[in-house]
Amino acid sequence: MAATASTSLLFSSATFNTLLLPSSSSSHHHPRLSFSSTFDHCSFSVSTSSCFSVPSSYNLHVNKINCRIPSFPSFSSVNESTTEKKKVLIINTNSGGHAVIGFYFAKELLASGHDVTVMTVGDESSDKMKKPPFNRFSEITSIGGGTIWGNPADVGKVVEGLSFDVVLDNNGKDLDTVRPVVDWAKSAGVKQFLYISSAGIYKPSEEPPHVEGDAVKADASHVAVEKYIAEVFSSWAIFRPQYMIGSGNNKDCEEWFFDRIVRDRPVPIPGSGMQLTNISHVRDLSSMLTLAVEEPIASSGRIFNCVSDRAVTLDGMAKLCAQAAGRSVKIVHYDPKAVGVDAKKAFPFRNMHFYAEPRTAKEVLGWSSSTNLSNDLKERFDEYVKIGRDKKTMKFETDDKILEALQVAVPV
Repeated sequence: MAATASTSLLFSSATFNTLLLPSSSSSHHHPRLSFSSTFDHCSFSVSTSSCFSVPSSYNLHVNKINCRIPSFPSFSSVNESTTEKKKVLIINTNSGGHAVIGFYFAKELLASGHDVTVMTVGDESSDKMKKPPFNRFSEITSIGGGTIWGNPADVGKVVEGLSFDVVLDNNGKDLDTVRPVVDWAKSAGVKQFLYISSAGIYKPSEEPPHVEGDAVKADASHVAVEKYIAEVFSSWAIFRPQYMIGSGNNKDCEEWFFDRIVRDRPVPIPGSGMQLTNISHVRDLSSMLTLAVEEPIASSGRIFNCVSDRAVTLDGMAKLCAQAAGRSVKIVHYDPKAVGVDAKKAFPFRNMHFYAEPRTAKEVLGWSSSTNLSNDLKERFDEYVKIGRDKKTMKFETDDKILEALQVAVPV
């Protein structure tokens, strides 16, 4: 990181006794003198002025110093981000789209040299564990991670005998669920608490995108959780994700579009199709979380929109999915009220502009997004075909109701 400083300093001959100084009569040009300091690794450029003079003591008055520091981390960042191994506990949900966040986060932390234990809600023998990402937990244990199951309310008993520096709650949506984890973590000496909240708590805005600090819905359950964590912990960070894609996700996102496109069915999209949203690859979320663990001072007390840095229209998502599948797509638009359907059940995304920007992560953590929907969706389609979902028999009853109301024919 380069730093530039401008100041006025006095240097004595005892320190720089080999420096050759210009004559005080040099009033029309300002020679630049360069020297290296062995005690601070800085390179200085010295500009003299027309009033420059050198007394017999060789005290030197410098009116400007440009100090450019080579790119190496400060002592604090070395300790916190590059050398300190953390013990991290991930409380991971056993359902919904957020489960894959803990899966990716665990693998990234392990790859970075940290110790990781994933505590999944429920029982290891439950049917839920037969689905992704849980049926891929060997990818965590094979590289040194630990996996356990239990009730977050009894987290102290479940992890008895273990100690942690960092806890991520990627499970609770309300204070009753998260409070026991927060209280245990505090009493157990955990230094940093991270929480997966939701960008859905932002109030609708006339000026999208949502940025950190925008108004939130006071009655949203995540809000009370965020507030409580900030009251209990001095080192904490909140992450608000939106929609995500990625291998291991068990909640339909891109699959919803693929299901229709590969069967040559029209894709019904509510409204104009020009509504903007944000769809991130889950690796973007895990990389942001990992940076927060490795930069606890920078991330402390921060709220991060845990999203990629580009929006996509609803129509655009359908077209990108079609491109990934190498197919054409027929998009039809409809008014949910006019056709008598609940858009929340008929379509996987909100029927409105709903997207956020990751400004704080970029500014504070130096984070950058790696999501590339065109490429990422091709990978997702390859996996879609690999698991044979393109050949499964499916019913589209809600779609059929919409298309019938619109008098749109469906290929047999």
